Order: sequence, then structure tokens, then C-alpha cells
Amino acid sequence: MHAEVDRYAVMGNPVQHSLSPLIHTWFAEQTHQALVYEAIEVPLDGFPEAVARFQGEGGRGLNVTVPFKEAAWELADERSARAEEAGAVNTLVLRDDGGRFGDNTDGVGLVRDLERLGWPLAGRRLLILGAGGAVRGVLGPLLATAPREVVIANRTLARAEALVDRFQGRGALSARRFEDLNGAAFDVVINGTSASLAGELPPVPEACVRGACVYDMMYGARPTPFLEWAVAGGARHSADGLGMLVEQAAEAFFVWRGVRPQTAQVLLDLRERLARGC
Repeated sequence: MHAEVDRYAVMGNPVQHSLSPLIHTWFAEQTHQALVYEAIEVPLDGFPEAVARFQGEGGRGLNVTVPFKEAAWELADERSARAEEAGAVNTLVLRDDGGRFGDNTDGVGLVRDLERLGWPLAGRRLLILGAGGAVRGVLGPLLATAPREVVIANRTLARAEALVDRFQGRGALSARRFEDLNGAAFDVVINGTSASLAGELPPVPEACVRGACVYDMMYGARPTPFLEWAVAGGARHSADGLGMLVEQAAEAFFVWRGVRPQTAQVLLDLRERLARGC
């Protein structure tokens, strides 16, 4: 038995500062959808139980953030092709019969934000920094844009090589250590490491960002340390991951409700709130 108003939530740990409740509330108002959306912090060892409880109480869908995206993949009894490819789920549809459909909207969210910025990827040289779950989750949609070359750079070469193996046959994809990037030039550089969260920089030669469009999947009220470094090093354009957050949320909203919200004003309003420290 469902509540009168459909319930959705984001689950993660930590999750208190998530912007998802605000984003989806604005989407619901814009599209005249009757729903409520909350943030639920889940114990690190309690994700399956939390999902079962939320579904049993009539919850209709979940966004899933760190560190539970792979656990959400395991819980889904049906998955989209992009979730299978990513090996992770960030969007769960909770069905009336107890079933769970898993999807991953991160990659399409990133690609749509890059399109919004006017950064074409087709035929371009692309450098991706990092080889963790965040990069694995976006790599398929990035390769689908037909870049000329994609280089995955990581501290540990074996992790980057594992991603190259996973996506073999999808394009000109190669792996390198950070220190092996000397002399390389790229059109678009995407930071998929978590270095910005700690105020650190991946050890990338400055030449890699000179003249490039540089994107950090992290975001904040101010430019991330990586973006500040890239701009000082001659990057042509720079952008953080707030637009990706909004675009992946819009895709999740569409998966749940069958209605695609407009994102431009939501992104502007979020940027203003971050600037005000709200």
C-alpha cells in the first residue's frame, strides 16, 4: 500500500549535505509531479536492510551515492545496459511486486553537461584522470560520443588497464601512469579522482591542460583546486561537476516518472545558493 504522495530518497554515507532533495523537489514543482524526496544516511553495513525497509513502506525509487552503488547493483533483479556496463547502480526503481530495476545515469549526466557547455567530444583527444568507480560509471557514455582517443591515467597502472580491458573494442582506449603523460596534449581533460575533496591535485603535467577544456567531476562554492591549477596552467575553459549532478538527477527523474525536467534554471539556482553558502 503506497502513501498518497509517492516517496523517493537518496541513500548514502555521508549524505547530509546532498543537494538531491532540493533538485528533485524543484523538478517535481516544475513538472507538476506529486512526490516527496528525502536524504537517508545509511549505516555502512545496513544498505540492503535500508532499501527493503524503504520499499516496504511504499517507497517508489532511490538515488544511490557513495559508497553503495555496487551494492545497489547487487540488489537489482533487472538492470539497464548502462548499469551492466558500469557495474554500478545510482538509480533504483522500486516496483509494486517487490522487484527492483537498477540504472546508472552518471555517464549520460556528464555527457549532457559537456554538451551544454559546448564541448564536443567526437573526434577529440580525451584524458580521464582516475580509474575508480566514478570513472567506470561514465566511461561507456563518453566512448559512445566517438572521441578520437581516450587515455585513462591513474597512479596505479593496473587499475587503468583493467578499465581498458573492460571496455575493449569500444574505441581507441589506452592506460597510462600519471608520470607517463609528459609531452601529451589533449582537447578535453576530465578529473574523475577524488583529489579535490581533500584539496589535493593529481600529479598531472601542466602541458596536459594547456589549451584544453578541463572538467572536474567534483564541485563546490568555489572552483576546485584542480580547476584553479588548470586555469593557471593555461586551460582554455573549465567547469565543475554541478551540471553533471543536475543532469544525472534529471535522467533519474525521467526513469522514475516518464517526464524529463528542464535543467538550466535549476542549475543556475543551485549555483546561486552555493555562492551564498546556503
